[in-house]
Amino acid sequence: MSYLNPLRVHFAGHFGAAISTVNNDPLHYDNATFQPAYQEPQSGPNANGWFNPRGSGDWRLFGCRVTSAWLSSGQAAPPDDAIHGATIADSDRRVAAKLVDLDPDQQLVSMIWGLEVRVCLPDGTTLLRGQFEPAAFMHIWDRAQAPAPGDLLAGAAYQSVLTGLEWGDLSSSQTLQDLRSSVSTGLLSIKFNVDGVSLDPASPDFLMGRIVGTIGPAQPGEPRHFVAGRQFMPAGLPTGVFFAPAGLLNSCVATVDRARRKVYLDLGNALPTVQAGGVQAPVGALSVAVVVPAPAGQAPTVVQLAQIPESVYTDPTWYPATAGVVELPTDRQLTNEELAATSANPCEIRRIAADGASAPGVSEYPSGVYVRADQFVFRADPGELIHVRLFASRFGQPYAGARVLAVLDPSQLQAVAPGVPISAIDFPARLVANADGTCVLSVATTSPNGPRDSIDGQVYGVRVVLEETILPSSGYPFNPWEFITLLVWDAPELSEPPTWAGGLQAILQQYANLYPVMQRFLDLSDYDAICAKRRLLILALSLPLSDPNSMPVTRDLSGAKRKAILRWLTEVGPDGRPLRGEPPPGNPLAAVVVAAQPASPVSADVSTRGGKAAAAGRRYALRSAAGRP
Repeated sequence: MSYLNPLRVHFAGHFGAAISTVNNDPLHYDNATFQPAYQEPQSGPNANGWFNPRGSGDWRLFGCRVTSAWLSSGQAAPPDDAIHGATIADSDRRVAAKLVDLDPDQQLVSMIWGLEVRVCLPDGTTLLRGQFEPAAFMHIWDRAQAPAPGDLLAGAAYQSVLTGLEWGDLSSSQTLQDLRSSVSTGLLSIKFNVDGVSLDPASPDFLMGRIVGTIGPAQPGEPRHFVAGRQFMPAGLPTGVFFAPAGLLNSCVATVDRARRKVYLDLGNALPTVQAGGVQAPVGALSVAVVVPAPAGQAPTVVQLAQIPESVYTDPTWYPATAGVVELPTDRQLTNEELAATSANPCEIRRIAADGASAPGVSEYPSGVYVRADQFVFRADPGELIHVRLFASRFGQPYAGARVLAVLDPSQLQAVAPGVPISAIDFPARLVANADGTCVLSVATTSPNGPRDSIDGQVYGVRVVLEETILPSSGYPFNPWEFITLLVWDAPELSEPPTWAGGLQAILQQYANLYPVMQRFLDLSDYDAICAKRRLLILALSLPLSDPNSMPVTRDLSGAKRKAILRWLTEVGPDGRPLRGEPPPGNPLAAVVVAAQPASPVSADVSTRGGKAAAAGRRYALRSAAGRP
């Protein structure tokens, strides 16, 4: 049941994401045409380096406090439980985590790397510490109903696990004692929703947004990055910036706890807000029901399990206190008949107006079938075999023998020619799920051979679907964001042995161009400066990618290039310095920055300044040009 569990801790506060925006623009990757203005903020009609060119990539928690907690018994934590005064914080012993896009042509799966999560007392005493397994956001949508510029209107969710758990003195908290007792996997489950991020440099909340989340147990065998429960899947409207659900409610998930006779439903990233980062918008009372099909010509039987009054979820205190997680029914247990009805029939959430009129909200697919990759973002060097674990379910239970199809789907990428050449990846078209509903999609890779010139490798989209849902007549509501993204790097063309002039200068020059924040510490385009910091560079480049000090923070340096740079830094010449070498004639890797030219004009509207909305807009424009909806 993961975090969607009777035993859970809710928290709310703010996050900060000091993203860098120079690398958001594919035009900025060519060393030969890079302009100094690209490292400056947007000014008037000039795009320059968009809204935050000197961002560090730091991702932090601010003022996050526990808002409610529940024991393993399902009862609220008692008032004297120390969890009530606790803070959810990031690390007190290392640098901030990093928020990293996969690629300029796939900016809609931003991943958090190197985050340490702590539960601590007001005096700073740490009661629990865990490492957030890197995860990308999911289910981004147009959450704010009021018009908002750019990314401000968006909402999204992260789900992962906390590993390497360290427990302090828990004598003052029964909740944390229960959590520690529940850990049979060495993991805890964590999920949080983010919205209301400001990209306005003039705002005091610049690059900050709201975060509301839940921590709970992680069960053996379950996915780490989603809940294998009852999947409510909305149909989408052709309007909107990211995704506009037809029934106003976004994707959400529920579990049925048969022992407790309760339904646990997570509406945290499903309810729209009035304003960006504000209270939930009134969309009517929410009726949670089971739909039991009837013989042809007869109306189905609707078994209502519970209703959430509009006044409950629109209360400003409700969302911070619950993270959108509700236990239903609130005042009783499910009956035998209701439990039986949930076993093999779809659930739905309808919106009930004050006059009793009913409107669709979001529902399960009639046959309850679903398949998804657990981890859905991958980076690979050519020759590497990627293993993607898939989970198939039917009405929230493992779907043994499910027939799964895997197809190329570049439609949600933000590239001009995504997925070219196709021959760089190879995977089976059909899979069959095991008895536990799982199977593994293995993707073989070869070098794409530079289809994007100055941008390393190529981005690919692969969608997994169940065979019975593939025909248009099935009406299956495929979620546009539930696909696998793979970045396959090129095999680098470097001198042997690696030298500054034989290719490494061009690589490091590009990083100096794209991440000007590094200039405060080191000029990566300067050979002498690199020699002076050689030992520190060896350390930073040798760290695992999960370490927040790993270099580069962007995680877009291929394994082959990383090894070449490390070899160059360690196998020094007679003078004790890395080899300079001689550039081969006509080597395109030796390109240097050209003289400044006028910057590209762009609308001054903040919504176009290099954020997720700009990437999403590029995706829609490309799809329209290709004649796709």
